[in-house]
Amino acid sequence: MKSKTMLLLFALCAGIIITHTGCKNQDPVEQTEFLLNTVCTITVYDLKETEATEAIQTGFDCCREYENLLSKTVEGSDIYKLNHAKGRPVAVSDPTLEVIKQGVRYGDLSEGMFDITIGAVSELWDFTDVNAPVPDQEQIQAAVKTVDYKQIKIQGNQVWLENPKAQIDLGGIAKGYIADRMAETMERQGAKRAIINLGGNIVAIGEKEEGRPWNIGVEKPYSDRTAILGSVEISDKAISTSGIYERFIEQDGKLYNHVLNPKTGYSIENSLDSVTILAEKGRSMDCDALGTICLMLGKEKGRRLLESMEGIQGVFVDQDENMETINGMKITRAN
Repeated sequence: MKSKTMLLLFALCAGIIITHTGCKNQDPVEQTEFLLNTVCTITVYDLKETEATEAIQTGFDCCREYENLLSKTVEGSDIYKLNHAKGRPVAVSDPTLEVIKQGVRYGDLSEGMFDITIGAVSELWDFTDVNAPVPDQEQIQAAVKTVDYKQIKIQGNQVWLENPKAQIDLGGIAKGYIADRMAETMERQGAKRAIINLGGNIVAIGEKEEGRPWNIGVEKPYSDRTAILGSVEISDKAISTSGIYERFIEQDGKLYNHVLNPKTGYSIENSLDSVTILAEKGRSMDCDALGTICLMLGKEKGRRLLESMEGIQGVFVDQDENMETINGMKITRAN
């Protein structure tokens, strides 16, 4: 359904980087791995090196465990089995069942624009190559006919798809869910000041230092992570950005972004370039899904949706780089 744009941890005097200065007791410990088809980084600020390393590895192990359940491309995952079951019931794990149910809920919330059965459509597009061909129109039209989250049937832990050609793709929700679980796991390991960054799905555990929150930069669209429009201070929060500019295909002078409309099979088109969602720690899945939903709904419907929700704040960035804050979100504009 989408890839996540990078929310940028930055130092005001040192550009757009993960800040490693100012920790009074010991240097932060950081590790990076490629998981969930993106660069994932965990940084721990409050533990000794050995303990921090153990906490980080526990976090990455948790990430791999859930990726092996929720990925549509990992052979043997719950979603892989479901997509290859040709309509037959598949017994899935409790976490997979929870994410699927939440995906259905977000489908209702978004008037069907967020649809986790978009897998047959997303499989046609190769957004890893800007010069990849645009899929054949007949292929897209055939794939769109398989998209309808209401065909997902659940009985206990048994899940099946009424259309045997349909495919589930949890790309718009899974990273948020996994980030929540990673944070819980690391806190059980003793981490009290840490950052989990799953390619733009960020969970901030505690503060960077006592009395000092984390600064999160909201990227300037199409800047290739070289500039920010503003920054948000957070502690014990989850924050996520969805944008149309991270991956796209260019053909005959037209850009096709990776955020696909489940009703047409083609890229969404409205005035928004990105949506950033902020919530309490433990709600990264909401941030993940709502960022995509608002981006797909557009400025007016997206604003109305967020205004109807408790504990959710947002920033909309339009094509003219104007920022609109929702529900009192505080953002410091960059100079």
